[in-house]
Amino acid sequence: MKPTYHYTENNLIDSEPNKFKEENLRSEEMILNIGPQHPSTHGVLRLEVISDGEVIKEVVPHIGYLHRCFEKHAENLPFNQIIPFVDRIDYLASMNNEHAYALGVEKMLGIIEQIPRRVEYIRVLVAELNRIASHFIAIGTYGMDIGAFTPFFWVMRDREHILRLLEWASGSRLLYNYIWIGGLFYDIPVGFEEQCQQYIKYLKPKLQELEDILINNKIFIERTANVGVLPLHTAINYGITGPMLRASGLRFDLRKVDAYSIYPELDFHVPIGEGKMGKLGDCWDRTWVRMQEIYQSVSIIEQCVARLTSDLKRDVTFDPQALVPKKIRPAAQDFYCRAENPKGELGFFFRTDGRNDVPVRCKVRGPSFVNLSVLPALAKGVLLADLIAIVGSLDLVMGEVDR
Repeated sequence: MKPTYHYTENNLIDSEPNKFKEENLRSEEMILNIGPQHPSTHGVLRLEVISDGEVIKEVVPHIGYLHRCFEKHAENLPFNQIIPFVDRIDYLASMNNEHAYALGVEKMLGIIEQIPRRVEYIRVLVAELNRIASHFIAIGTYGMDIGAFTPFFWVMRDREHILRLLEWASGSRLLYNYIWIGGLFYDIPVGFEEQCQQYIKYLKPKLQELEDILINNKIFIERTANVGVLPLHTAINYGITGPMLRASGLRFDLRKVDAYSIYPELDFHVPIGEGKMGKLGDCWDRTWVRMQEIYQSVSIIEQCVARLTSDLKRDVTFDPQALVPKKIRPAAQDFYCRAENPKGELGFFFRTDGRNDVPVRCKVRGPSFVNLSVLPALAKGVLLADLIAIVGSLDLVMGEVDR
């Protein structure tokens, strides 16, 4: 059937017949709606699927059930009042969101070089703790998607220790408002470093158990190896970032590439997929990369704690709010900043007019939104059960998608 065309004011649009209309289906095809099942993780995502038996022909993701409205909130608030809303984008990695946002505004104001070293090390410490907590959810819920319940209980148990540490520092369990523009809400509590050391000592053998029981499990490997293979050129063309990109073989991590904050002073490795159990860039590689990143975050936490208890140790005269500006009024400009979040590149675009402390335009680049865009390409021709495995391997948080 020839495509039909219609005109808008400026453009000629090619509108092929809608494949998802019943009259355009072949006799052996049917339309399925998968999800949403629950208001969390991938629950507010609906997949419209054309299938031939159990083989997927086409997939179209439908979003728009959450309406986080972050960008419009941000365009009506002063810069320093936006941070509580930043927490709610990827609500599983709020410290990482705040770190990216605060660094961006500080660069825009030109005060990034004045931030005290102790503040920067505390920021990285809490951000890496939150990175581990986010990856725990990614790995644990993915195991449950595949059918393994026990690892989920294990990671939730170990994640609970992190949430208690972050609640101790910030006063909040999930949405922290802790990293402020120019500093911190407060210094970490007395004894925080020692508690981090004890937790890391407890965690290391637990990580090996998790890797043995899930990542290297025969059934898990058979369900994820050679499934949802994402070639590197496809990942780059779709703008994929984070563990998904690295699982396809590219060693690209903004903590190394942009060398922001105090990451250049830290010794850590950027793991990439190696196709050990199947093809490079498959579902198993994506899970394995997240697991290896947890080990690297553990190393970063140990280095931060060592610095905070030696040459950057606590001083009663230290004021983490000393550089926090009372009024934030950047010069008129367009500015983009980015950082490496657990799910990929989190970016903020600001347009300012130089007269007000409220951004004229705020746009956020959520990695979950971009990573979701590759799903139709990954899901063509796979089995229905493999579609569930592919969606779980993307590690989506819908607050970042429908923002």
